[in-house]
Amino acid sequence: MKVGVVRFPGSNCDEDAVLAVVEQLHERAILLWHKDHDLQESDVIILPGGFSYGDYLRAGAIARFSPIMQEVVAHAKRGGPVLGICNGFQIACEAGLLPGALMRNESLQFRSMPVTVRVEQTNTRFTAAARPGQRLTMPIAHGDGRYSDHDAALDRLEGEGQVVFRYVDAEGDATPQANPNGSLRNIAGVTNTARNVVGLMPHPERAVDALLSSTDGLVLFESMLAAVHA
Repeated sequence: MKVGVVRFPGSNCDEDAVLAVVEQLHERAILLWHKDHDLQESDVIILPGGFSYGDYLRAGAIARFSPIMQEVVAHAKRGGPVLGICNGFQIACEAGLLPGALMRNESLQFRSMPVTVRVEQTNTRFTAAARPGQRLTMPIAHGDGRYSDHDAALDRLEGEGQVVFRYVDAEGDATPQANPNGSLRNIAGVTNTARNVVGLMPHPERAVDALLSSTDGLVLFESMLAAVHA
């Protein structure tokens, strides 16, 4: 498997994603510059966290116009796996790869802390190795993570099983107290209708080693490895 990690001006989790693939999966990972027009035969694309273009205008709004995103969108339309993490989730929504939008945290404060999410769907390229209802502890670090859409769109997402992760408490309940940013319906991550694109606000690449206090993020990387070799 070859994973392409896109590096935008302001990305700060690109190297973390590369290390997760190389050190934990022992697979190949390369960095793709935002001005490139070539995915270099990557099987999987990761849009990493950070503050692309300084989050000017709106988080992810400028990055969606980067030349590389034309290739990422084409890759996704061909059924290729794409994972958007934090800022990458914002970029994927802005580029139309995923539904909805990420707004300012309800508190209007930056949140950096471990959270627990519940796996709602296992029929995606990035959750197939997880158990339905499995709880994962991963860190967040964002100021614009409040997932939003109108009620009809949210009902459709729920009905079509496109909500992939939901913020929950230690008992697995989706309570307001477990929601770190005010996301509607405690949504922490979603997928597209084809289920090859997934975006989430928590950082799985920061939860792949016991030294980082959690290995729960590994299930996403193991899932994508299995999907490529299926």
